Amino acid sequence: MKKLTCSLILAGSLAFGITTTNAEASTHTVKTGESLWIISNSNNVSISDLMKWNDLTSDELFPDQVLQISGKKNESASDSKTASKSSVASVKVVEQAMKLTGIPYVFGGTTINGFDCSGFIQYAFKKSGKNVSRTTLSQFAQSKKVTSPKPGDLVFFENTYRKGISHVGIYIGNNKFVHAGGKKSQVTSLNNSYWKSKFHSFKRL
Repeated sequence: MKKLTCSLILAGSLAFGITTTNAEASTHTVKTGESLWIISNSNNVSISDLMKWNDLTSDELFPDQVLQISGKKNESASDSKTASKSSVASVKVVEQAMKLTGIPYVFGGTTINGFDCSGFIQYAFKKSGKNVSRTTLSQFAQSKKVTSPKPGDLVFFENTYRKGISHVGIYIGNNKFVHAGGKKSQVTSLNNSYWKSKFHSFKRL
C-alpha cells in the first residue's frame, strides 16, 4: 500500500512538472545570433506562425527580445505577454529609425527633409504608433531610467553643444545607437570616444 501511495505521489509530481515546463516554454528570449529560422526549427513551429503570434513585420530580431512560440496563451503567462507586446513595439521603433538613416541633420528639423536629434526620436516613435514630446529635455523627463538597455530604449548624452542633457538617440543593441547627429542620421557605437565621454543614461518610454 505504501509503494502504491508513493507511486501515485511521484506520478502526480511528474505531471505537475511537465505542465509547469510547458507553460514556461510558451515564450523564447532571443539570443545573439539567433534568427527566426533557427527559433522556428528548435521549437518546431513555422516562421509564419512566429511572425503572426508576435506581430512581426520583418524577420529582424534583437537580443533579449521575447517571442511567443505557441498559439496557446495561458493566464500564468500574462507577464510574458506584456513583455512580448513591449518587445514588438520596441522592434517597430528600431525598424522605423533605421529607415531614416542617411537623412541630413537640420537643427530644429522634424521631417524627412532633415532632423535634429529629438525630432528624429519623435518622428520614429510616431511612425511606430507612439506619440512622444518634442525636445530632448522633455523626452528625458518623459522617460524612466533603466540600467539594462534593450533595443528601442533611449540613450541620452550631456554637455555636447550645451551644458546638461543635450542629445538623444535610440539604442539598437550590440552597444550601438541610431540618431540624428553629425551631418546625417546614422548608427554609431557607444564605444566611440566622443560619445562615450558624453554618455549620461539609458531611459525607457
